[in-house]
Amino acid sequence: MGAVEFDLPWPPSVNRYYRHVGPRVLISREGRKYRMMAVSRLGGLFEKFSGTVALSLDCYPPDRRRRDLDNILKCLLDSLVNAGVMEDDSQMKRLQMEMYEPIPEGLVHVHVAPIPARGR
Repeated sequence: MGAVEFDLPWPPSVNRYYRHVGPRVLISREGRKYRMMAVSRLGGLFEKFSGTVALSLDCYPPDRRRRDLDNILKCLLDSLVNAGVMEDDSQMKRLQMEMYEPIPEGLVHVHVAPIPARGR
């Protein structure tokens, strides 16, 4: 299977992805909504990656607020798994992320490519 590319809206940060309810930690309503959106956009469009993958993310935040780029990863990766792009986010063995100038409402351009197996 070859590489795939697609755009997704800006995801909730890890700070807004989880909610504490008593002793339990749950995915927030905003996080569940984002995952459902990813499933509706991507579900069934691609063959699921089963081996190791390289992920490249071009990130366009929704505004100029100061942000930690890594805070969007958890929601984004969980959404890719739920949408059937890959079996598990542990398959990701290479990651490249770049933050660009903001655009209204934000956007993440995602590029997923298989990493060929190497002999030892």
